[in-house]
Amino acid sequence: MKVKEIMNKAVVENHDIKVKDAAKIMSDKNIGSLILMNQDKIVGIITDTDILRNINKLDIGISKVMSKNVVTIGENESIDRAAIIMKEKKIKRLPITKKGKLAGIITATDIIANSEELNEQFFFD
Repeated sequence: MKVKEIMNKAVVENHDIKVKDAAKIMSDKNIGSLILMNQDKIVGIITDTDILRNINKLDIGISKVMSKNVVTIGENESIDRAAIIMKEKKIKRLPITKKGKLAGIITATDIIANSEELNEQFFFD
């Protein structure tokens, strides 16, 4: 199964918002992360964990606490490959790209929900 078959719509914000604004957006939309963009380029990701770690810094710019050098995966990659990347990089969210542009996001929960599609070998590596 390809990641594009189970990906979700990524919620995107400009990279110059404040941490408190990101927290409000995430709370209002009941999501665990925001992809931060500068024009068409992914420049960061902020997660609920990042916000909790910086709870005393809600008035600072998001660029001070977001994760940079965001790991992504192409839309035609398998969910096996996505699971391996997430395991190796110790991440729970993986933006999906199509021709270099953001197309969606996949989470560890998405992979678990579709675990019957994982290659059996994945579990024994």
